[in-house]
Amino acid sequence: MLIARLIADADGHETRLEALAKALANVGMAAGAQIGSKALSEDKTISQLRIDHDDHAMLREVVETNVNPDSAFITASGMEALTLFVSDMDSTMIEQECIDELADFAGIKDEVSAITERAMQGEIDFETSLRQRVELLAGIDESAIAECLADRITTMPGARTLVQTLKAKGVRTVLVTGGFHHFADPIADKLGFDRVVANRLDVKDGKLTGGLVGPIADGQTKLAILEEERAELGAGRVLATGDGANDIPMLQAADYGFAYKAKKTARDAASGWIDRGDLTAILDLFDIPEDERAE
Repeated sequence: MLIARLIADADGHETRLEALAKALANVGMAAGAQIGSKALSEDKTISQLRIDHDDHAMLREVVETNVNPDSAFITASGMEALTLFVSDMDSTMIEQECIDELADFAGIKDEVSAITERAMQGEIDFETSLRQRVELLAGIDESAIAECLADRITTMPGARTLVQTLKAKGVRTVLVTGGFHHFADPIADKLGFDRVVANRLDVKDGKLTGGLVGPIADGQTKLAILEEERAELGAGRVLATGDGANDIPMLQAADYGFAYKAKKTARDAASGWIDRGDLTAILDLFDIPEDERAE
């Protein structure tokens, strides 16, 4: 059995559900299908679809074509309690790419951003792109990081509510990023994450050397941390969020992997997606009401 949950505009809702039902019949998925919906707000509805079928890709195509939801997920995992949340940071928990903002201090933002974009699209491997970008930062004062963090870095709408609500429900929260501890540690503290895994910039005499200290945190690191934490917890379901190519391994490994306003490669790989709206859409999709949310 597959379960799909969808958030979409209330306007035209009934017409879309009728089209969805017809489309399911056309692809042989209608037998035993159950479709229900309710108002989420004055202008949004949330719908649930259960079908006795296992073709995830086909169901997704039908949903996207006939509903075009703001946010959705499709799962065969049922709706068991979450025990672990693992998230990317840049463009997921915060609105920026930290290394791009830091590069602006050195007057090389365009050059660094171009490398970042190629990595996010999966055109070059993450470690190569990271080392290329960090080399370009050589000579920047370490103090510029604190200034950048204070002046330019903003948390993603809904991020703190999502993290705090999950924590209040006993979910362990882990921020794992290909970014840097200089940024990730204060961001994790602000949002309330239990653990942080990130890269560490090398600093000598108060300036960035253009190098890194220790092992690289990349997409495989994100997967390894998810699996490590899952094994330690031993039960329950795992939620993950990310937006880029190096998030794909953990998004696919999670029971519920959400691509947040993501690059196409990550969006296509995830079982859930948020195209419009903020991160609290995840709470809506998991039926966590407003009066149970924490700030």
